[in-house]
Amino acid sequence: MMVSLDKKEIASSVPQRGFFGHPKGLFTLFFTEFWERFSYYGMRAILVYYMYYEVSKGGLGLDEHLALAIMSIYGALVYMSGIIGGWLADRVFGTSRAVFYGGLLIMAGHIALAVPGGAVALFVSMALIVLGTGLLKPNVSSIVGDMYKPGDDRRDAGFSIFYMGINLGGFLAPLVVGTVGMKYNFHLGFGLAAVGMFLGLVVFVATRRKNLGLAGTYVPNPLTPEEKKKTAAVVAGAAVVIAVLLAILIPNGWFTVETFISLVGILGIIIPIVYFVVMYRSPKTTAEERSRVIAYIPLFVASAMFWAIQEQGSTILANYADKRTQLDVAGIHLSPAWFQSLNPLFIIIFAPVFAWMWVKLGKRQPTIPQKFALGLLFAGLSFIVILVPGHLSGGELVHPIWLVLSYFIVVLGELCLSPVGLSATTKLAPAAFSAQTMSLWFLSNAAAQAINAQLVRFYTPENETAYFGTIGGAALVLSLILFALAPSIQRLMRGVR
Repeated sequence: MMVSLDKKEIASSVPQRGFFGHPKGLFTLFFTEFWERFSYYGMRAILVYYMYYEVSKGGLGLDEHLALAIMSIYGALVYMSGIIGGWLADRVFGTSRAVFYGGLLIMAGHIALAVPGGAVALFVSMALIVLGTGLLKPNVSSIVGDMYKPGDDRRDAGFSIFYMGINLGGFLAPLVVGTVGMKYNFHLGFGLAAVGMFLGLVVFVATRRKNLGLAGTYVPNPLTPEEKKKTAAVVAGAAVVIAVLLAILIPNGWFTVETFISLVGILGIIIPIVYFVVMYRSPKTTAEERSRVIAYIPLFVASAMFWAIQEQGSTILANYADKRTQLDVAGIHLSPAWFQSLNPLFIIIFAPVFAWMWVKLGKRQPTIPQKFALGLLFAGLSFIVILVPGHLSGGELVHPIWLVLSYFIVVLGELCLSPVGLSATTKLAPAAFSAQTMSLWFLSNAAAQAINAQLVRFYTPENETAYFGTIGGAALVLSLILFALAPSIQRLMRGVR
């Protein structure tokens, strides 16, 4: 596809009415993403249990701490892989093909888990889903943007509808896949996740030609023949070096799962630092943009701290739901996997409330750094809340309402920080690094989960008060520091609000 298409031309090729007053393609992308998130969150709701449940219960019987660390590293790699997915779409095959290839890889990953194959199948599945999500996740959002002409007032509302699809998929998946996986058979649950991704691919392939027009079909910055040769040589060389190193290291016991977890942890911190240095020092970055890059650093640190707590919803709190919570309440048996539905459910309910509140407050609403500080405040409180029942119960099982309350409080923080962070990233990004700064925003989540892979090793039911108290307390302290620094950060943002 030719690259010389302008944004108006691309948007004009998309039928502009057809899905709640939005472009017809929003139907395609809404249901593609709905089913992709259904498959991902369904698998994620039962994966940690599958890893550490005994073999007699259908699990792999891994050490609990190792299972929690693998889960965190998995999340970090999913967010890191978006950098590769974005680059391939921009330089090699366009966003539409990236979404299709990503969906195929994700489906193959779930099928690998649906067939009993032990730890080998687990790691093959994870590799496929990491690569597939990296291709699909950032690029499906880019196609949503392609469907609207510059200045189209429907764009923000279109993204809101699209994000509703994400959260609906995330809400239903733990209830459906979680119930089947926990009650009947883990592999059957993973099979359902594969069916979910298959349905997403069917919707995408069946409707994209008619609904999406040229959106996603072009390559914005294609590799020249010379660059293609150079890239192929670098990739092939790197693959050979990695293969040789692994062939030497693994048999000698020098490269283990624990080594890999530590390596990803280091990368999760080094990659963002490199990004910041490159952006700040680039001759393409103006003096005003440099100031904004400096302002973005404390926001990035706050975001990483926030996600370090929020993402423990699928590791430590999932474990807490399984081991520390009364699951028989009022004659109903609760599946521990169901608690994973709380986050998307609360977002569906309260996102419109927060959007209305910010509009209502207008110029009186908190600044971007203050909203980040609020996000951290709620994240810290969500961990303080969960240590209370454990401390009071003296080791007895705790009422599930405490877990519900913890998930609810962290969502209040997410609604202060996450949408605002996406918006702030687009405003503070240097012009020459606009797409890469969005990758950097997602790396705050990758860094958080890389850090979590180390933190989760310290959790035991015996020391949970110290664990939740230390991490929750650190978030509260960081929140107060950010509140104090907010006016200075605001000045560095040079007019961005």
